[in-house]
Amino acid sequence: MAEVESQVKDFRQNFEKMRDEIGKVIVGQKDIVEGVLVAVMSGGHVLLEGLPGLGKTQLIKTISEILDLKFSRIQCTPDLMPADILGTTILAEDDKGRRTFEFQRGPIFGNIVLTDEVNRATPKTQSALLQAMQEGAVTVGNTTYALSQPFFVLATQNPIELEGTYPLPEAQLDRFQLKLLVPPSDLDSLVTILERTTAGAGSKPAKTMNSDQVLAARALVANVPAAPAVLKYVARLVLATHPDQKSAPASVRSYVKYGSSPRGAQAIVLAAKVYALAQERYHVAIEDVQRAARPALRHRLILNFEGEAAGIKTDAILDDVLKSLQES
Repeated sequence: MAEVESQVKDFRQNFEKMRDEIGKVIVGQKDIVEGVLVAVMSGGHVLLEGLPGLGKTQLIKTISEILDLKFSRIQCTPDLMPADILGTTILAEDDKGRRTFEFQRGPIFGNIVLTDEVNRATPKTQSALLQAMQEGAVTVGNTTYALSQPFFVLATQNPIELEGTYPLPEAQLDRFQLKLLVPPSDLDSLVTILERTTAGAGSKPAKTMNSDQVLAARALVANVPAAPAVLKYVARLVLATHPDQKSAPASVRSYVKYGSSPRGAQAIVLAAKVYALAQERYHVAIEDVQRAARPALRHRLILNFEGEAAGIKTDAILDDVLKSLQES
């Protein structure tokens, strides 16, 4: 038990240190920073949505600097092909003039993969990420290549510039553990940003964790116990997002076409475990689940025509779902 307590304490300290190091570069955005770290520590992928210039790409680059991991970047454009992401087989010649086929690995073979403006890639190219995100492997031709661990896809997209974009299909969205909405900076944060970025070089974050430490943290997260009552609460929460369930609130029955998949429940539990450890607790509380619900489910609710036409936000529906569980 003493060993577990020591591991939990180390986890909290590392989590806080990473947050502090990121704070040397990223001003404000506490919830966004914590959300990305939650996914990193639990082995999930993150979709960051926000207007241009809010620091989405800078946040991901900063995380790659504090983690001693291989970083690669994919700048998505409409002419990007799957081979540009996965890699391709080329004809290579050795020193003796013999020619052999050799697989040249693409940028997906990294530990932290920034997929910038992912909705600018075509559906064919977007689908190249599916196997990598779900299985940690890619198949080229008849050969399957395992990706080195830990492996994270951190993708960004612009919610308003729709020309030349391709909305992510539901199957692709479901592979992201969390979807985080990046808000504009407030007054104080904006002043601090101006001070840091217009007065010479800013602070450089320090390395905080390596691959072995990240994998050990993920193992600790997986072993955090969740009581049957907590798991039942998560199951009720996810089922209440389906319009055909009796427990669904009126907004779900009126505006939702399809509710969350079981991956949504898994995402909630894993995120809740990280939130618990970050507070030096070795058990999951209902409050951790409620905190994880919106980022884990907001991209997994598919609105019907009425919901789309009325401009309903999935966060508002999730608020109703959480409220209905408190009342039941």
